[in-house]
Amino acid sequence: MRAERRMPGEAGIWLFILGDMVVFAVVFGVLVHSRGQDPAAYELGQGRLHIGLGIVNTVLLLTSSLLVAAGVRASRGLDARQARPFFLGAIGCALAFVALKAVEYTDLASSGHGPATSEFSQLFFTFTGLHLLHVAIGLAVLGGVVRLVRRPALDEHDAMMLETGASYWHMVDLLWIVLFALLYLLG
Repeated sequence: MRAERRMPGEAGIWLFILGDMVVFAVVFGVLVHSRGQDPAAYELGQGRLHIGLGIVNTVLLLTSSLLVAAGVRASRGLDARQARPFFLGAIGCALAFVALKAVEYTDLASSGHGPATSEFSQLFFTFTGLHLLHVAIGLAVLGGVVRLVRRPALDEHDAMMLETGASYWHMVDLLWIVLFALLYLLG
């Protein structure tokens, strides 16, 4: 018998994700347009960024997505509580991302490169700050998922809520990958 195929999570999360992706598509367009208007200024601003921190943050978020996917898979097993360490690991990765972003912001600001320094700096702080807000919301979502998997088995509604949270988290990671490429790597 063939398994029924369906979108994970509630349908509403996909409307939210689509809307959020449209907003970030505009963000990405603004970054590309800004780069095209003044490539030298963009490259100067980009040169002040800490590519190493950006790479570590990218690895952290990719790892968190892997852990969330493993947690979803484990939650479908005989004992959903086995998923808890995966989600806690994802939370740890997200907290490390936030800490490294704070280090980067502090270092940039203390060296005189704050949001008002240039158009690039303004875009960098605004758009990475918007992403950081999504990470903070994602941390709350992952916290709710950890509470869900305290039980040995999930009912259908709980499983759907877990998948909804996982879908949101994967969107947060995807947004970072594109932001990282546009802010740190686009040359």
